[in-house]
Amino acid sequence: MARKKAKPVSETELTGLKYLKRISSLLERLRPVGCARDKAGNRELFFDQYCGLILLYMFNPIVTSLRGIQQTSQLKKVQRLLGCGRASLGSLSEAAHVFDPELLREIAGELLERVPQRGDCDPRLQEVAQTLTAVDGSLLKKLPQVTQACFAARHDRGFRLHAHFEILKGVPVKSAVTDASGKGPANEKNVLRSQLEADRCYVIDRGYEQFSLFNAIADVGSSYVCRIRNDHTLTPDEVRELDDEARAAGVLSDTVGRLGSPKSRRIEHPQHRVRLVAIRAESHPKRGGRKRAAATHDVVLVTNLLDVPAEIIALIYRCRWMIELYFRFLKHVLGCRKLLSDCDNGIEIQTYCAIIACLLISLVTGRKPTLRTYEMLCFYFQGLADEEELLAHINGLPPHAAAGV
Repeated sequence: MARKKAKPVSETELTGLKYLKRISSLLERLRPVGCARDKAGNRELFFDQYCGLILLYMFNPIVTSLRGIQQTSQLKKVQRLLGCGRASLGSLSEAAHVFDPELLREIAGELLERVPQRGDCDPRLQEVAQTLTAVDGSLLKKLPQVTQACFAARHDRGFRLHAHFEILKGVPVKSAVTDASGKGPANEKNVLRSQLEADRCYVIDRGYEQFSLFNAIADVGSSYVCRIRNDHTLTPDEVRELDDEARAAGVLSDTVGRLGSPKSRRIEHPQHRVRLVAIRAESHPKRGGRKRAAATHDVVLVTNLLDVPAEIIALIYRCRWMIELYFRFLKHVLGCRKLLSDCDNGIEIQTYCAIIACLLISLVTGRKPTLRTYEMLCFYFQGLADEEELLAHINGLPPHAAAGV
């Protein structure tokens, strides 16, 4: 059966050009990258142009592949904006191997400094002096699921994106790409350990439960709030009384002590006092498949924040869900369910371009986006809503709320 030929991209269908104009000066610094070996001066596609084409891919659902990006490079409007000519498939493929994604991290950092804190955040979160940073990973599949299960080796079943997300600003700040094996350097705990920074509070889920990782976070001058299993041994030296606010937040207990069994010598124990906060949580019913009624269960959090009220610890962990919304936005709106390259370097370039796209949307909207904003952005990128309708929606949002994605 013959494959249906994709519809060529036209200039009238292209959206997102104004986002690129905002960062054209930042992208200029990328021009000399990857030109060291080009002694004859034959390079026709430069790093800034390649990133511009990827950003246009993210802002335009009608562009669905590398060939679609190649067709976009033929449009006169794009050529004028990016200062490039027609890009061949070979040059687009080569760019993923030649250019350095670390330089995009610098650009993302500069854009992040312009993003204010979200105006709708609970003011109690300000009691944490360190930067609240949610960390998690998400699978980026590169083969169909059935083919993976039948033929692919475990390390070849896709890639995993490891992301850091600043909660108070509502934007991603860092990413790394590994294979999906979860072994060695690709293990999510090892990836986080290699990316630790001082003066951050890492909000992590049960997959990051590891005593040696807790020690590493404390050693760099940061803190953590992590969900752990309910059966860990804690040697208490202080049991704190719960006030009315803590009970109203569902806190069941608040205990400080030493984590880990004194009899165990096989693993590294936390070298600092920790705090266990147990919370009564309610499970949301499943939306698809077999229906399951809502139920309550206990969530146990461990942290080295000893002076923050227990209800704030619960609130911090609840904010971890924002990174899951970011993954949804990344895959369903910015098109990162489809990988444009099969090498780690090229995928990191794509993911950092996605972070830059998120930051640009935050800076352009300047308001707190709601679910309706998310839908309007989808309509705009799909060509169902024009720029006037999108701006009308944004101007109707609460003016006091700051940007976020």
